[in-house]
Amino acid sequence: MELTAALVAEKADEYERREPFYEVERERLATLPAAFDEGPMVWRDVEWVVRWYFRRNRRSRPDRRERVEAAFRDNDFDDLAAALDAVHDADTDRERLTRLEALAGVDVPVASAILQYAFPDRYVAVDARLWSVLRDADELDDSYPDPPSKADYERFVTICRTVADRLGVGLQTLYRALWRLGS
Repeated sequence: MELTAALVAEKADEYERREPFYEVERERLATLPAAFDEGPMVWRDVEWVVRWYFRRNRRSRPDRRERVEAAFRDNDFDDLAAALDAVHDADTDRERLTRLEALAGVDVPVASAILQYAFPDRYVAVDARLWSVLRDADELDDSYPDPPSKADYERFVTICRTVADRLGVGLQTLYRALWRLGS
């Protein structure tokens, strides 16, 4: 399969029409970056992203979802605020991931989802579905590493940025198209 601008536009439009979370995602993508940048990004905002990461996929493992969501709820508000401040001040993708992974329940995939909603022009959430589409399009060579490391995510997001630039689309448009292509 070849990722073309026309295919990405078609699948992103299909996502907007068919995915049940699209409207709330659109709203959150419009409000969370400013809340993250200027404040106040509150506990519920980040908890929503953690929940979104698992609930957008009807095939996600409920046992993992429940375990991660419960672990995330164990974070102290001050620890969450400190991690978000550190992410805001970080200079690199790796540093941002590291700061988020300091929180209970947050691994690289969940951290990537938080980054997607904090910086939607720079990040997309990583998962096996999107990774597989990029592999099928010969953008990635290997299978999804479960779980992905920080280096794996850096490679994934760099490829997403490159593909989005090549096709003249935003990262969130690319995300929506990859999601639909993976269904």
